[in-house]
Amino acid sequence: MTQAHNIHIAEQLAREISREATARGVSWSVMTTTLLTEALKMWRVPGIVMMDGPTGRRAVVAGSGLDVWEIIATWQACGKDEHQLAQNYPWLTQPQLRVALAYYELYPDEIDTRLEREHQWTPERVRRELPFAMPHSSDV
Repeated sequence: MTQAHNIHIAEQLAREISREATARGVSWSVMTTTLLTEALKMWRVPGIVMMDGPTGRRAVVAGSGLDVWEIIATWQACGKDEHQLAQNYPWLTQPQLRVALAYYELYPDEIDTRLEREHQWTPERVRRELPFAMPHSSDV
């Protein structure tokens, strides 16, 4: 359910939001809601940044270049063993790994949805839908 609120925003900020909304092809309300949602997530889990990518906006562990879902997929594959997780990402600090786990704890549906989407990319599907992504037998 959507609820209307009266919000007072400085003119300069309103113009910036309008500019970003226009660039992304969304309404001012959608852009403002997106910005507030992402700001709240980053506020709740310091060390998370939201980034654009080919599949849309997603949560990334700051300074790592890794999406939260990637770290969570590895953690799950390791039987949720944090020591094994750290061994898989020796270049990440313990705080960076904990940030990913904390984000997942607060937003499991978001990450689980992405994990499900990733699991649907089987080698057969990649060959069928993205043949340019697979090496040809003559190339190897």
